[in-house]
Amino acid sequence: MTSLLALLSSLISWVLYSSVAAIAPSMVAWIVLRWSERAPVVFNRTYLACLVWSLATLLIGAVAAAHVGITRPPFGPLIASGPFRVALVLSMLIGVMALWRLVPRIDARRIRISSACIAVAVVMAISFGVLTTLASVS
Repeated sequence: MTSLLALLSSLISWVLYSSVAAIAPSMVAWIVLRWSERAPVVFNRTYLACLVWSLATLLIGAVAAAHVGITRPPFGPLIASGPFRVALVLSMLIGVMALWRLVPRIDARRIRISSACIAVAVVMAISFGVLTTLASVS
C-alpha cells in the first residue's frame, strides 16, 4: 500500500510540476506562433501542446539520467553524455509534433510545421540561455 501511495504521489507531482513548467514555454511559443503565422493562434491549445511536451521531456530526461547513472548534481557529465543529447533531440521532435498537431490558428487551420519548428527552437534557445546563466551564477 505504501508503494502504491508513493507511486500515486510521484505521478501527481510529475503532472503538477510539468504544468507549472509549461507556462513560460507556452507564452514564448504563443508569441512566436502569432508572429510566424501572421494570424492569431489559440493560447489554451498552445499551453496544452507545451504541457504534453513538458511531460514527455521530463520523462525522457529522467530515463536518460537513470541510464547514464547521474541523478544528482553536478550535471555536467550528464549534459555531455550521448544519451542525454539524444533525449534532447527526441524532446524537440516531440515538441514540434505536439505544437503542429494540437495548435490551430483562429481560423481553424493548422499551423505550419515550419512555425512549430521555429517556436520549439526559440523555446529551447531561451531555456538553454537561462540554464547556462543559472549554472554560471551558482
